[in-house]
Amino acid sequence: MAVLGSGSGGNATILECGKTRLLLDAGLSAKQLTVRMEDIGVDPDSLTGVLLTHEHSDHARGLDVLLRKRKIPVYANAMTKEALQWGMKSDVPWKVFHTGQDFQLDELTVHPFPIPHDAAEPVGFTVRGGTTKFGLVTDVGYVTQAMRMHLRETQALFVEANYDEELLEADTRRPWSTKQRIASRHGHLSNTQAGELIADVGCERLAHVVLGHLSGDCNCPEVASKTVSGLLADGGLSEVQVLCANQQEPTDWLEFGESNRGAILEKLSGNLSQEELF
Repeated sequence: MAVLGSGSGGNATILECGKTRLLLDAGLSAKQLTVRMEDIGVDPDSLTGVLLTHEHSDHARGLDVLLRKRKIPVYANAMTKEALQWGMKSDVPWKVFHTGQDFQLDELTVHPFPIPHDAAEPVGFTVRGGTTKFGLVTDVGYVTQAMRMHLRETQALFVEANYDEELLEADTRRPWSTKQRIASRHGHLSNTQAGELIADVGCERLAHVVLGHLSGDCNCPEVASKTVSGLLADGGLSEVQVLCANQQEPTDWLEFGESNRGAILEKLSGNLSQEELF
């Protein structure tokens, strides 16, 4: 996986398994999506499909232009499609899935599950290939039992960590009503909420956690990483790699899965350095 960019200005993630290459959300401009994919060695024409979590512009704004010259299937539920399709000029090859039901995408099994947010029908995703499992949740108002259930047994996670509670409270640029919306049950997750969720669902298989959608004013990578890493350490998961995606540039590729398990065990026993493994 590699995150092309994440924040209030736009969100997009690439997930690759074998010959299958997915774009999860398309919230950057089409130009930036293309440039950043090429920066990490991905030909935009090689995408197998686009998966949408919801219709908000910071998750879908680049879709229309990206598909002007490309016939890439777009996977969304009915209400997300309804919210987007009327304003689009491209002839989008929609593939409508049902929230809560698995669907196959080449060799991968995708499970879209409901999440609380102020959108038409927002979802998170788990993607499974063989015994390897990836989970993604972004724009989440609060942690549900369904989220905990679906995100267990993952080797890599992308989780929203939007704000630090103290920084949000101290922010003077936002009116009280906006702060209330951010922290509401249909807003966003704080660093603490994200860390508690990851610590709850994490297991010995979990290798990577990417924190995304960090607020530019009410959060920073150092605070988010420290909070989440501390909560993971308290839960016995101190060896999990935690990094923060940012708005300006893509992350490096993160490899995970059963093929890397032996190397991970060697690293934990002290036989490999961080640089040698990743």
